[in-house]
Amino acid sequence: MFEWLRHKPAVAPDRLSNRHVLMQPARVARARYDAAQTTDDNRKHWMGADFLAADAANSPEVRRVLRCRARYEVANNSYAKGIVLTVGNDVVGTGPRLQMLTRNPAVNQMVERAFSRWANDIDLASKLRTMRMARVQDGEAFALMTTNPVLPGPVTLDLRLIEADQVATPTVLVPGWIANPVDGIVLDDYGNPREYHLLKYHPGATYMGSIPLAPQIVPAKDMIHSFRRDRPGQHRGVPELTPALSLFAQLRRYTQAVLDAAETAADQAIVIQTTAPPDGEASAIEPMDTFELERRMATTLPEGWVLAQVKAEQPTTTYPEFKQEILNEIARCMNVPRNMALGDSSGYNYASGRLDCQIYFKQIRLDQFEFSRVILDRLLQEWLKEALLVMGLLPAGALPLLAEIDHQWFWDGPEHVDPTKEASADQTRLQDNTTTLADIYGRKGLDWETQLRQRARETALEKQLGLPPSSGPAKPDAARPGGGPAETPPKGEKPPEDAGDKVPDQGGEEEEEE
Repeated sequence: MFEWLRHKPAVAPDRLSNRHVLMQPARVARARYDAAQTTDDNRKHWMGADFLAADAANSPEVRRVLRCRARYEVANNSYAKGIVLTVGNDVVGTGPRLQMLTRNPAVNQMVERAFSRWANDIDLASKLRTMRMARVQDGEAFALMTTNPVLPGPVTLDLRLIEADQVATPTVLVPGWIANPVDGIVLDDYGNPREYHLLKYHPGATYMGSIPLAPQIVPAKDMIHSFRRDRPGQHRGVPELTPALSLFAQLRRYTQAVLDAAETAADQAIVIQTTAPPDGEASAIEPMDTFELERRMATTLPEGWVLAQVKAEQPTTTYPEFKQEILNEIARCMNVPRNMALGDSSGYNYASGRLDCQIYFKQIRLDQFEFSRVILDRLLQEWLKEALLVMGLLPAGALPLLAEIDHQWFWDGPEHVDPTKEASADQTRLQDNTTTLADIYGRKGLDWETQLRQRARETALEKQLGLPPSSGPAKPDAARPGGGPAETPPKGEKPPEDAGDKVPDQGGEEEEEE
């Protein structure tokens, strides 16, 4: 809404003629927004709005309550647990794979193999899945790069996961500690984390009563902190399930109400009601009296009373629709489509199922990119520092080549619903030079060089054993002489007589099914 404010005409002297000239009235636009108005209708709705900064809004007390409620919901709600597992499995999968891009292929292969063995020794894939699931229910994931001398390999670098509750500054319980602007994190003058305060034990441990809470100072270079930054100036994360916590509570309440209504109707076998008028007389019976019925029993009722059964009038017909809509709203805050949140795609066709998953697949790629940048790149740098010191693990001349650490990470790609169509599309794009083998294998989380070398070994072994090649041009049709393709009659002419023996193309049905 705009209001034009008219000021009173002002009189200004004319410098040339020394006369007073009447100036034009000034017009000032003042804009108003309906959402900025506080009325009796929206006062309660906006009661919780505040003007707090990002770190003040995510105070330790607020984050603790949100973490406890999110963990409780994930532990007791199968849909919440399924969403968390789906996100963790789809983002990390079987784990990342390293591909070195230095000028020496032999060095690349040795580094990739050594790093893969070390990743298996520390169970890197499982730890990354746990970190991704912790971001959903805890809001953030912490991991400490430390030394583990009991690892089977020569590199003792390890990744120790830490719950968000242990990164805190107990200023109230420990005398002498000064409160920080951010709980558990000390920032430098440029806003970068300088050190972390790590409690030795979890604050919720049963034996914490007699153990001091003095935190351990951990340099920022040894700590990995992953969370979703929703606001500028935010340094601690909140659970990604936060917008859906109240919706989960509504789903549980509604489900319980429907179940209670059905059980109440089922428990009340019959009721007795009177047909007498208000002033009439009917045979007296005891109010709320109950009695057992025998099977195949014929009975009579007192005069003026009839027998009826309770109707199960409860929202059984609207329950599935309500459940689908509220689960769609719950999963939307994490870009998870409804069919994946439900674990049911029966109401989807092929096109809509893939279309709804596009946003989800893009979110997966963003999470994988962030994990590669925040976690894996730092791990690779620390691993190379230690691996180069191990005698015989890497080539002697690998240090100059690894100075730039040119590399990339491969993750498990989403599986295509129709592999035949995907393979045909990839073949067409390769012939048109619109894609590369690196892109095709990269979407599947595979290294194209490794796959080609493996295929070459398989082809050589097939020739050595005298086996027919498993790849190559399509074999000619044995039913036709010469093996050539079927001749297509010119437009307007009828096909030959023997063409009726062939099965017609079912293209119409395929399009309808798709």
